[in-house]
Amino acid sequence: MGMLIIAVLMGACAAGLILFRRNTIPVDLPNNPPLQQRKLSVIIPARNEEGNLPHLLRSLRAQTLEKIEIIVVDDHSEDQTKAIAESYGVKVIASPELPLGWTGKNWAVWNGYLQSTGELIAFLDADVRLAPGALQALIAAREQVGGTISVVPYHQAEKLYEKLAMIPNLLGLFAFTSPMERTNATKGLYGSCILTTRTHYDKVQGHEAVKGELLDDLNLGAKFMEAGIPVMNYIGYDKVSFRMYPGGIRSEIEGFSKGAVLSTSKLSLRTTLLVAVWLIGLILVEATPFFLGTSWGIPLALGYVLYTVQIYYFIHYTGRFGKWLPAVHFLSTVFFLMIMLYSVYQVVFFGRVAWKGRSIDVGARRK
Repeated sequence: MGMLIIAVLMGACAAGLILFRRNTIPVDLPNNPPLQQRKLSVIIPARNEEGNLPHLLRSLRAQTLEKIEIIVVDDHSEDQTKAIAESYGVKVIASPELPLGWTGKNWAVWNGYLQSTGELIAFLDADVRLAPGALQALIAAREQVGGTISVVPYHQAEKLYEKLAMIPNLLGLFAFTSPMERTNATKGLYGSCILTTRTHYDKVQGHEAVKGELLDDLNLGAKFMEAGIPVMNYIGYDKVSFRMYPGGIRSEIEGFSKGAVLSTSKLSLRTTLLVAVWLIGLILVEATPFFLGTSWGIPLALGYVLYTVQIYYFIHYTGRFGKWLPAVHFLSTVFFLMIMLYSVYQVVFFGRVAWKGRSIDVGARRK
């Protein structure tokens, strides 16, 4: 029985290795004339982002591109977002009043796009931080793909509540790096960092085509796929990072729960099954204390060690969650399960989720 349990747990761990890909952004292609000649417009939707914007705007100053236009769209902020953006000398526009049928971020992004002039378009969340030369590398990667790319940033978690996002973060990465998603007709993009061309964006009607969608990035990726435009997702590692929720655990819970349930419907069946296998194995080994003294105790303990080693390997490429949390990963798993339950509670019972002071109706989008 012990050997059987170990074999099952090894199979569950193998599911994680299948799902996870070190799909880092390729090394920049130096002295490539097309990369230098095409103007890039960076569009940043910002709602109460006074704490995040300085990090992003400073990192944009350090980029190597010459032809770059930076547009910050102030989405009815109640803090110093607008003043901070203006102090960096970038173009700042006020998002008009939200019309019926649009979500706030989609409307802000769309209005930023309408005032942009670049041949290349980058959409960046305000919490993103770029290493010097990151945009050059992203443009080179997009040239290689020939379509649209997005990046899952390296997660710079600082406080304990932020580090608890380790397991949700890994599961999200599985969804975006899974090799089974390459041919998924509804393959999504990661909304924090997207790079496309004006031609491709216009072809799919951009964010106007997903104006009412809470999961705008996933649905926008599907629009590109439907139009025959390749979509590729990378992990940020040493070039693109973010600190997701410095504003407190409430914003973290709202952020993860708003799409936790709805996003699962966008994955291929094979990805969903492999994620489920890996997660069930994880929960099983984390139940080790309840089986000590039984024939299951030692196999489960060995499985716990195996999962822990694997998690340390994964987070080396995907986020900074501290030295000790991966060893007690059950804390993050409990946090993930709470997030899922809260997400189900909002979607199923109320048909709406809360995010940045707005209540967003998702009842009509339940699958």
